[in-house]
Amino acid sequence: MNVTVENLGPCKKLMRVEVDVTAVNAALDKATSEVQRFAQIQGFRPGKAPRDRVARMFLKDIEKEAKSKLLADAYRAALKKENLNVVGYPDIEEIQFSREQGYQFAATVELAPEFEIPEYKGLAVKAPTVVVTQADVDRAMMVLREQRASFNDVDRPAGKGDFVVVNYTGTCDGKPLTDLAPTAAGLTSRKDFWLRLEADSFLPGFTEQLEGMKAGDKRTATVDLPADFLEAALAGKKAVFEVEVTKVKESVLPPQDDALAKLYGAENLEKLIEGVRHDLGEELKRKQTVSIRNQIVAALTGNLTCELPESMVMEETRKVVYDIVRENQNRGVAREFIDKKKDEIYNVANLSAKERVKTAFVLMRIAEKEKITTNNEEMTRRIVSLAQQAQMRPEVFVKKLRERNALGAIEEQVITAKVLDFLQLHAKIEEETGSDAVA
Repeated sequence: MNVTVENLGPCKKLMRVEVDVTAVNAALDKATSEVQRFAQIQGFRPGKAPRDRVARMFLKDIEKEAKSKLLADAYRAALKKENLNVVGYPDIEEIQFSREQGYQFAATVELAPEFEIPEYKGLAVKAPTVVVTQADVDRAMMVLREQRASFNDVDRPAGKGDFVVVNYTGTCDGKPLTDLAPTAAGLTSRKDFWLRLEADSFLPGFTEQLEGMKAGDKRTATVDLPADFLEAALAGKKAVFEVEVTKVKESVLPPQDDALAKLYGAENLEKLIEGVRHDLGEELKRKQTVSIRNQIVAALTGNLTCELPESMVMEETRKVVYDIVRENQNRGVAREFIDKKKDEIYNVANLSAKERVKTAFVLMRIAEKEKITTNNEEMTRRIVSLAQQAQMRPEVFVKKLRERNALGAIEEQVITAKVLDFLQLHAKIEEETGSDAVA
């Protein structure tokens, strides 16, 4: 077997492989024997048809089987011979295949980047001290009370903190807002719309103009839309809203007592507060861990420069773009606005993707050096956890992973988590105190 390698660019090579005639003939003969064993030819029992007749009748099947086996074996042998650490799948081009000329193919491959692993033990990081204050507990308890609030109609002018139910229409220069921004239907007209009278709960300066209104009152509210308004066509414009208040509602919070605790499944108020304090502490510990690991990754990759496989960067970029678009859509950002920002979104995603890919290579190289691997039990736990998040049965989830060839990605996730555990264990962690503490 003859192998030549040509550089196509950073992390990309063209590998040409020539398999000699002897190997091709051996592969064809073996494939012919395999087909002969099961060939169904009229007048002959399976396995008893003449070999030359089988070879003629099933020529395409025999060649396909032989090429498949030769390609797999020759490709693996060529990578080993040239010591190429390939990532992803090769782009194969078949050049020739025959008993007289042998088999030639070309494989365009991408390689893992070459770099020196930075020093990764004893990295200095700062860990904010986890402190749950009474103020934190009070805020959390207020949230729990607000979630169980009742809303009573009141016959009085609305004040700060009240809720109002309104009908409104919005215009700009006397025309509906949708004339300027077709996707702004929600701003142009709404009925039975709930608003809390607090600063910037809807549009800047809007709710303040509704204070003092009673049920049945009508008023014109004028709003200067900000220059960075999400609907670009309305940015910097003056919008005029005709508003009718249909109801004024007062929020009534339940008392902080044992009855409230029972609504949340706690035995009594003391147990509820105890649980709230514990949950807040766990959340702060999680944030502390995230902070420590972000610092570790930044220390490892901050000064590391290396070329990256283009296909991996592009695939990761697509994932980041998808996440950004989905997050914006969930926030109610119009598709048209997102489309206008697509170049900016792509550039941000591409930079993020490069950092992610670089980090993945560094962590996997550390895993190799420290012989950090995974096992069936760890893989099972991770798959079951992901299946639960996806609300699928584990066996169905595994089937879908296999269909997408995604089990390798799950294995990498498990190993990456173990590497980060290892790095955190060996880091020099300095605890922050005072005003820098997480509270």
